[in-house]
Amino acid sequence: MAISADVKGQNRVIVERVVPELDGGRFYIKAVPGEIVEVEADIFCDGHDKTAARLLYKHQSDKKWQEAPLALINNDRWGGQFVVEKEGFYHYTLEAWIDHLASWQHEAILKIRDGQHVHVELLAGAQLLEKMAKRAAKEDKPAIQEAAKAFRSENRYDEAVLLAIDESFRTWSRKYPEIENATRYQELRVWVDRAKAGFSTWYSMFPRSAAREIGKHGTFNDVVALLPRIANMGFDVLYLPPIHPIGHKFRKGKNNNTVCQPDEPGVPYGIGSELGGHDAIHPDLGTLADFKALIAASKSQGIEIAMDLAIQCSPDHPWAKNHPEWFKIRPDGTIQYAENPPKKYQDIYPINFETEAWESLWEEMRRIILLWAEWGVRIIRVDNPHTKAFGFWEWVIAETKQKYPDMIFLAEAFTRPKVMQQLAKGGYAQSYTYYSWRNSKQELTEYLTELTQSEMKYYFRPNFWPNTHDINPPLLQTGHEPNYLIRFFMAATLSANYGLFGPTYEYMVSEVFPGKEEYLNSEKYEIKYWDWEHTNKLTHIITEVNRARRQNSALQQTNNLTFCNVDNDQMMAYLKIHANGNRILCVVNLDGYNKRSGVVQVPLHKIDKAGWEEYRVRDLITDAVYTWKGAYNFVELDPYFLPFHLFRIEDL
Repeated sequence: MAISADVKGQNRVIVERVVPELDGGRFYIKAVPGEIVEVEADIFCDGHDKTAARLLYKHQSDKKWQEAPLALINNDRWGGQFVVEKEGFYHYTLEAWIDHLASWQHEAILKIRDGQHVHVELLAGAQLLEKMAKRAAKEDKPAIQEAAKAFRSENRYDEAVLLAIDESFRTWSRKYPEIENATRYQELRVWVDRAKAGFSTWYSMFPRSAAREIGKHGTFNDVVALLPRIANMGFDVLYLPPIHPIGHKFRKGKNNNTVCQPDEPGVPYGIGSELGGHDAIHPDLGTLADFKALIAASKSQGIEIAMDLAIQCSPDHPWAKNHPEWFKIRPDGTIQYAENPPKKYQDIYPINFETEAWESLWEEMRRIILLWAEWGVRIIRVDNPHTKAFGFWEWVIAETKQKYPDMIFLAEAFTRPKVMQQLAKGGYAQSYTYYSWRNSKQELTEYLTELTQSEMKYYFRPNFWPNTHDINPPLLQTGHEPNYLIRFFMAATLSANYGLFGPTYEYMVSEVFPGKEEYLNSEKYEIKYWDWEHTNKLTHIITEVNRARRQNSALQQTNNLTFCNVDNDQMMAYLKIHANGNRILCVVNLDGYNKRSGVVQVPLHKIDKAGWEEYRVRDLITDAVYTWKGAYNFVELDPYFLPFHLFRIEDL
């Protein structure tokens, strides 16, 4: 049988179990500028020869590869790293080869130590050096050639033996490797988003509830007037639910009532009317020019507008008339409305992603997204992406990034873990999580460990929301202020990306719809009036924590999380450290009703302290300062004062 052309018989090194590598290289990992990408792999060869390896990487705009060393960790496991400096795709791979010079030196040293005569071995070394000299730079070539001469000279034997054990050989092997028969791994990719993808602070509100007058429909201009308040609280993303015309047929009333009164505004997710669909603006909010003015005004305040992409429509949407092929048609010829049996949602038509006209559907959705980008939108929160085809998201996100690489997509998917993970792999920059339902110390520790220590850390960027306009979680249904403080604080410090459904959270609205985790008199179905001038303890704490997030780089990352032992199941402590030396220690009382105390064990090796050293912890909210010593230190937290400490660790 003939030998396949793909077989390279002189390649003896194996490279396998590369990390990070998603699904055999099918998907890319994610990073932001300045982030370190750490790469590991199993690298080994047959026999007893020494191996050498390097990490190669380059930005998509670069022609030449950059090189970083790979070092042996243990048991044939090698590791290295590189820093991504600019946005876009980076490519990376590994090369490994037999290091013949290092192998030769290793054997020569063993024989020299045994007192053996190594004249023949020196001649073999000379051959290797002479080949190396042809690859060497001018500054090293003379020394390499001189060493080869010494190896060949019988009169310089003692000198040659000393040269044979010299450290110079290791330097030369690294600088001028013989890689003709190197094994090269497949190219892998990392997508580098802009910094906002890795660190953002979201505030959500319905613009129709922005008016300062009771009973009045809010406008984009009303939202502009609120921007200084939102910016002063430290938020840099303002997320607005759909801003399009709302359908009339089967419009839902207050509390999702199937009977809608004439003066009721309808649900913004029932998109589309005779005024247009996803490419139109609800006239009561203003004009397209007003919306663009809001985008510009937000930018001047350091805020970005995030739009909501809900791929569904009301029966009045132009798609229902012009493109019935995009929907499921029932046997009676009508379009299938949304159902979750026994519930019926006649006001919503879901899209059929198995339609034979899928190409025109995909192209229309791309048109909508690119149109929004033309308006100035660079962040899109996608409603229920898990009910649309994975292949569609992978395609449309890639298509969008071709023209607008700074676009950020957030996946609002509360569903099965593997489905959420697949969406993230397919291109979503951020993802909603199960945080709203993780309350105990064990639940939080296990979940955060999965997010920050498993393979998910390479592609799944969590965005923690203690509530949303859809979700009123059980812990917040009592209106108990300490619980609001606890859930907010952990969202803002465990994750570098977090958000709040703003006024409802700020003012601790807690009334729950019976039997559901939803708000009674939900803002989805009616216009609310908020006293935007009102402030409270929660408003103040949100402002101060957001200030600390901006000023402390350790809080601007998620995967730098280390949990600390606390001898109390109702208390949590976790450490976050940035490479620049910024060190943050968070201690939380999970019991919103009782004072709790415990001893926190600080991992001293993480903060560069010895057991006998003292150091200072400064609470960034109260400015209280404590002097600690060693690993074990006492903490007590009263939830009615503050149920947490936000400590910055400082040297004395």
